[in-house]
Amino acid sequence: MAKGMFVDTSVCIGCKACQVACKEWNGLAPEPKHFRSDPETRIVADNFTGNSYDNTETLSATDWRHVRFIEQFNEARKGSRWLFSSDSCKHCTDAGCMNVCPVKAIERTELGNVVIRQDKCIGTKNCNRGCPYGVAKYSEVSKTSRKCTLCNDRIHSGLVTACSKACPTGSIRFGDVPELRKIADSRLAQLKALGETKANIYGYHEAKGLNVFYLLMDKPAVYGLPENPKVPQRPQDLPRIPRVGALDFLAFGMTAVISFRERGMKDADNVSDNESDNRN
Repeated sequence: MAKGMFVDTSVCIGCKACQVACKEWNGLAPEPKHFRSDPETRIVADNFTGNSYDNTETLSATDWRHVRFIEQFNEARKGSRWLFSSDSCKHCTDAGCMNVCPVKAIERTELGNVVIRQDKCIGTKNCNRGCPYGVAKYSEVSKTSRKCTLCNDRIHSGLVTACSKACPTGSIRFGDVPELRKIADSRLAQLKALGETKANIYGYHEAKGLNVFYLLMDKPAVYGLPENPKVPQRPQDLPRIPRVGALDFLAFGMTAVISFRERGMKDADNVSDNESDNRN
């Protein structure tokens, strides 16, 4: 039976314990672009996004979990609220990353989680483009793409995921997907009864069902989730990357020659005008 996680954003407090646990268990290094060395060679954090308290900004090859901070304020600055959501790989039933990998380096285990085999990945970055959620990311260090594995080693040893283990409010729950859906449906009904009309479940139908799904307190787009994710079925379905060919170089070269020639002619005219003025 497929394992997964139910993320109840209504009780997430944005503490980032899940991010820390993910980093520690998987031995993930700090994201290089988030830090710099000052003249005294000390490591300094400088990734201040200005987006509330979110300094992670996005998922990466070394950040497999990202807590979103969403501030909602009306014009009167009343009735405001903060929304939080712990984001990661969704381990889709129809996984775009798997569909587009040319060397079959991405596999689904018997527990339903999707993993990138580091010993098989050749770094084509197809999975980076094929994931509608922007999860898989290329590592300049390993020269492979990396992402959350749903704590593959832990769950195959009978343990829960590190993030769900560390969550202090029970916002992240690990278990069998059918049982988690029952819990999600019950929680949604409870919130609806309390007047939370915008509450909804995301992940029952997207990408033929997500093994990591969410209870949201607003529209999916508010949380940066696509309403109708497009899942590529083969490498040919990926968006084409514009390439600069021989004709493009030729056109560029001709444009440069003409530009320089025109500029040279203008300079020559200016010189002639100056000499004429001097003679007069």
